[in-house]
Formats: sequence, C-alpha cells, structure tokens
Amino acid sequence: MKTLSVIIITKNEEENLEDCINSLGGIAHEIVVVDYLSSDATPEIAKRLGAKFHATSSWHGFGTQKNIALSLASMDWVLSLDADERLTPELCTEISNLLVSEHERTAFELSRLSSFCGEFIHHSGWSPDYVLRLFKRGTAKFSPDLVHERVITQGKVGRLNNKLIHHSYKDYEQVIHKLNHYTSASAAQMLQKGQTSNIFKAIGHGGWAFVRSYLLRGGFLDGSKGFALAFYCAEVSYYKQLKLALLSDAAQATRACD
Repeated sequence: MKTLSVIIITKNEEENLEDCINSLGGIAHEIVVVDYLSSDATPEIAKRLGAKFHATSSWHGFGTQKNIALSLASMDWVLSLDADERLTPELCTEISNLLVSEHERTAFELSRLSSFCGEFIHHSGWSPDYVLRLFKRGTAKFSPDLVHERVITQGKVGRLNNKLIHHSYKDYEQVIHKLNHYTSASAAQMLQKGQTSNIFKAIGHGGWAFVRSYLLRGGFLDGSKGFALAFYCAEVSYYKQLKLALLSDAAQATRACD
C-alpha cells in the first residue's frame, strides 16, 4: 500500500483547519501544516491534531509557500488542500482505493464543488471545476506564483469522480476582504510579467467578466447568488486592471526620476 501526505498552508485558519483535517477520515499517513504568522489558535489546532507543524516568517506567494510544504512531505503520494476545503467520505474511499491499486498515472484532478456565501454554485464557470491536487511525490511541484498557483507535472493525469467540497466565501465581508487581497496580489504579479493596463481596459475587462459569468456560463441559473458572483467576478477583473494601471504609472514615474 502506498502512503499519503496531506499538505495545508495556513494563516489564521482556526475556523477551518480542524474540520479540514477531520474530513480526511484517517487516510493520511502524515499531515503537514505550513503556517505564516497566524495570530489565532491555528498552530495549537494543528499540533493537537497530530500535524507536522512548520512556521514561516516571510511570504513570497501561495506557490512558494506550498512548495515549502511539499518539501516537508515524506510519503509516497501528496494531497494538497486549502484549509477551507473538505473531503467527502466518498472521496476518502476513492483515494484509499487508489493507494492500493496499480496504475500508470502520477497525478489526479479532483472535482471541486464550491460555495459562495452559503450556497453551492453549480454554474457560473465554477462548476465543473477540476483541480490537480493529488500527485506522486517527486513528480510535481507548484508554480511560484503569488496567487492562482498551479501544480506542474509532466506525468499522466487522471480524474477522480467524487467531490472535494470548497467553502470558499463564508459571507460578503469575506468577499470584500478577498477582493482587495487577491486583486492587489494579481496586479503585482501581472506587473512582474511586464503587463500594463488603463482605466478603459479595466472597464472592458470588468464588463466582459460579468457577461461571461452570468450569461455565457449560466450564472443566472444559480439565482441571486449567481448574480452576486457575476458582479464579484466583474469587480475582481476591474480592480486587477485598475491596480495594474496604477502600479504601471508608479513604475514609469520612478524610472523617469532615475
């Protein structure tokens, strides 16, 4: 039987971490939690539940942080989870069966079902949502992105059938908090890649994001939450481009003064 490491990165996840770990149903042979400056009970919860706990004092993005967690994993296979994600019992069974079977694949995508402010979203571009999270250790790594990191692998990739549950946005207060955080990080990442923007591009991107989510991807079928999610997608696109424009202007001004 192959062994499994579960890796989780955290910052102030006391409301989520215990439920995340408990959802594993005993399939993990090792749990690695890498934490960045939590000021709540996250470290105590991780240690109480038997996780291998590692604290970092610097932040270079989600991808880099997950690669730190990956470097601490020691089992045959690795499952990467966010603290607000949960395995269903059916998915636990499917992963357990995978660990005792013979196959050529070195990585697997999981079918993720996400909630938005208390309701699961079945359209809007959020479903179906396949995320590569399970892989043979030594065959994959995370891209070094500030946000929207991904698993990079050259092996054969399969798909599991059962759901990974994602409690992504608890309420609208959390929506606003994540909106500001992710758009700032995304704008900085785009600037690093040499991209530029302006107010007209920001308006165009925002409008297109709403149309794509609500109309083209069936957000209207998700009711009022589908409309709210489409509006959120528009805001994310708008503020990413607007913040990129401001960063680009500041960078040009700095170069002009040199």
